Parts: sequence; structure tokens; C-alpha cells
Amino acid sequence: MSVTTPALNNPTTGSDYSQATGTWTIDASHSSLGFSVRHAMVAKTRGRFNDFEGTITLDGANPTASTAAVTIKSESFDTQSAERDAHIKSADFLDVEQYPELTFASSAITVKGEDEFVLVGDLTVRGVTRPVSLDVQLLGVSKDPWGGTRIGFEAETEISRKDFGLTWNVALETGGVLVGDKVKITIDVEAVKQES
Repeated sequence: MSVTTPALNNPTTGSDYSQATGTWTIDASHSSLGFSVRHAMVAKTRGRFNDFEGTITLDGANPTASTAAVTIKSESFDTQSAERDAHIKSADFLDVEQYPELTFASSAITVKGEDEFVLVGDLTVRGVTRPVSLDVQLLGVSKDPWGGTRIGFEAETEISRKDFGLTWNVALETGGVLVGDKVKITIDVEAVKQES
């Protein structure tokens, strides 16, 4: 399997993104959407969403015209603790019965450096929409053994859960709160090019 990282040729960064041009479907079985948040002020709890889908439309000649849209099933929240997951899915947090999906829709993209971008878009959680900014890196484009073309990205951002109305907490006797406000999101995406 060959992997090619775009060669340098873009007016802004020197990179040639022609291989990336097209519409790509996220392969959730080879992608991950993870997060971490401080717990009890001393450690981090990590988890992921297991059910999501999305489409990325890339313009290699003009990367700033590219777009991305992702839908996440809130019921798929998973920290490998059934009791904790049930609480997060309840009305105290995600309220999955009333809000079964989280969504992201891009609104702008800027070229930050060689194969690095800033993706800005609207994230909707529990019916509240806020702009978020993700640092994205293009990892490469390759052909798989079945003749398909695949592309890889990694991205990260940090959000305030209070911005989305997720305010539940418990004060600790030693000071501080049980659940931190800042949520770090880490994303690994592998997507398959749609044949025209």
C-alpha cells in the first residue's frame, strides 16, 4: 500500500493538495472521536463516541473552500463505566432522549502551515450551537488493497462544557469541583473517496 504526503506546491504553504480533491466519507471503523476531562481535580477521565458519520469535501486547488459535516449519536457516549455513562446520557448532561445527535458543520478553513489547517465550524450539543476551532493536520493519501483511495487527518480542540449548558457539578470538600469545565477533544479520521 502506497502512502503519499502531498508535495510542496501551494501558493500559501507550498503544498500540492490535488490528490485530496473530492468528496470523502468518514470510515468510522478506522476513525476515533475521543475526549478527556479533569475529574476530582487530580486526574483525567477519557472516553469516546462510538457512532458517528460524516462527509468531507476537499478542494485541492483552494483548500479554504473545503467543507466538513459530522453527525454523532449521543447514545454512543462511552467511558467504559456503565454507571457513569448512564449519568452522562441523562438530563444532567447530554439528555440523549431529547437530543439524540451532536452535529458539527464547518464554516471556514485557513491554511496554517505545511499540511496544517485551522477548521472553524458550528458545534451543536444539547440543542446549543457554538463556534469551535480545530487544529487539523493532513496525514496523507493512499490507495487501499481494494482500489479505494483513503485520506487521513488528525485534529484537536478544547471546549467549555458550560458553553453548551452542561453545568452539572459537585463541589469537593478539598476545594474545586468534581468535573472540570474544559473538555479536550481529539479526532483521528480516515475517509474513503467517493467515486464520481
